[in-house]
Amino acid sequence: MINIASRKEVAQLAGVSEATVSRVLNGVGPIKEETKQRVLEAADQLGYTPSALARSFARRRSGNLGVIMPYLPKARIFSAYYFSEILSGIGSKALESQYDLLMLFREPGGSMDYLNLFRTQKVDACIILGARDEEGERAAIKQLSEADHPYCLINQYFDGEAFHVMDADHVDGSYQAVHHLTQQGFRKIAFLNGPPQYSNSRDRLKGYARALNEAGIVLDESLLFEGNFSRKSGYAAAELIAGKLDRIEAVFAANDRMAIGLQQGLRALGISEERMPAFVGYDDSEAAELCTPPLTSVRVPFYELGCLAAEHVLRMLEASDLPAGREANAVLHRQLPTRLVIRASSLHRNQ
Repeated sequence: MINIASRKEVAQLAGVSEATVSRVLNGVGPIKEETKQRVLEAADQLGYTPSALARSFARRRSGNLGVIMPYLPKARIFSAYYFSEILSGIGSKALESQYDLLMLFREPGGSMDYLNLFRTQKVDACIILGARDEEGERAAIKQLSEADHPYCLINQYFDGEAFHVMDADHVDGSYQAVHHLTQQGFRKIAFLNGPPQYSNSRDRLKGYARALNEAGIVLDESLLFEGNFSRKSGYAAAELIAGKLDRIEAVFAANDRMAIGLQQGLRALGISEERMPAFVGYDDSEAAELCTPPLTSVRVPFYELGCLAAEHVLRMLEASDLPAGREANAVLHRQLPTRLVIRASSLHRNQ
């Protein structure tokens, strides 16, 4: 229940209107510093603190930071390193700002009406995970962007669109991985990538191609394979890769789960350790250290991506309370650096 009586008392003690008290305590609109201090001192003297519900009503806000997730049935999505790290980062900043997280899932195989989340006041800002570069998704995010609502994409950008994006440098990350393999003397390097609808898949392919070209190796398209970032897709790829092991010395996989699934699949097919290719994964999840042998992997700062995306949308939300605040929000497209962590799986057998 909103404490109307206490707010009146604060207004009387400070010598201002109740509306001014509301603006000061809710951080809304321009207020003279002298007036602000009088209100804050009066509130402190009376021990008045507006409730979160009162602040929400005053601002006509829900108090929710929405996180849109892909719908992946039976995928144990919250135990996946990628999602758990990003969500931890988002959650830490939401907690600091006294916002609740509202988890929302896309319809299977479809996009979401992001604009409606704001129309119905379900969320005050949103962060979008797992977006795919498809016509419906692009159009939905474009509507959201044109309406100047606070939002941010993580780990996905759309060519030709000025969307708010928090990303990692996947071109350089993949380049580091494949450059390391060529430095180890490997020249027949296969690539198990994710679906091309993800910008990070396309970026990883660019980094892979760049490293091969730099080493004077012609890219062999028959050594390009596709999974969906799940361990099962890596396991399924083992049958295709096993048939080409006479032409494959090393495999670079677009995430650790596929690399681990591929290793398991090859072992299940009876491939001996002597015939196993070298491996490099991506993400540097906890599982990478637990593999036998431990998996070389590209470290991606997922927790930091979540933190920075949440900070960005919350800053946009604060700016929207100020005159011309939304127009002042510059479009964000930031890339954080990645780093290769070398372990035994990628080292040449003679080392």
